Amino acid sequence: MDGIKLVILILALGFLFLLAAKIYPATTPTLERFEGGIIRGPKDKKLIALEFTGGYFAEGAQVILDELKKHNAKASFFFIGDFFRNQEFKEIIERVVAEGHYLSPHSDKHPLYCSWEDRNKTLITKEAFMKDLEDNFKELEGFGVARKDVKYWIPPYEHYNREIVGWSNEMGLTLINYTPGTRSNADYTGEKDKNFRSAQEIWDSIIKKEREDPHGLNGFLFLLHVGAGPERTDKFHYRFGALLDYLQEKGYEFVRVDTLLEGKE
Repeated sequence: MDGIKLVILILALGFLFLLAAKIYPATTPTLERFEGGIIRGPKDKKLIALEFTGGYFAEGAQVILDELKKHNAKASFFFIGDFFRNQEFKEIIERVVAEGHYLSPHSDKHPLYCSWEDRNKTLITKEAFMKDLEDNFKELEGFGVARKDVKYWIPPYEHYNREIVGWSNEMGLTLINYTPGTRSNADYTGEKDKNFRSAQEIWDSIIKKEREDPHGLNGFLFLLHVGAGPERTDKFHYRFGALLDYLQEKGYEFVRVDTLLEGKE
């Protein structure tokens, strides 16, 4: 009799579990992807991941770091190997680490992985791709960031295909990019470039996207550069603090990419 009661109890609990799952289904926030790479985080919370890439210039870095600290905000920095090797940038990198921001590769020598005309045409071998990234990791580890603690990275030129994503996965890495819809990624363009976008144009595109997207900027992977070089005098980093002010007033919080994409604190 006790055995029968136990079976009935187990069946009843199982039924209640299934009923609860149907009424209150578990929801996993979806990540937006393009060609297998992550381009936007969950849209259910007012969280933004600020991404900064760096190659050969860093004139905006101190202003950016000062504003992040002032606004109690975290960000993510992706540098090429030559950025890590440049002694002029040593203090910047050390500060990024010391202030708790995410630090990760942006490749070593910034090669173009796939054709601009045909994304499916890969221009680099798997061996060269992996060596390039590992060369960057050697420099990164010199700043106290262990290889095992790095998961997310941004490809050079923010240009990739599914093959590159697959090779990244084989290395235990997850390729991410930026969320389209604003012109923030054009803050590196020089006044003489055909694709030049002024700081005001960039600002306006961000405000427009925030107003018109049904989810605002929730889950945004927001790409900027730590430096544009001498060919651009209209530096967007001078407006970075005002941008943080504006978005914080809208209720947004700025977190690292790992926090945004997996809730890691």
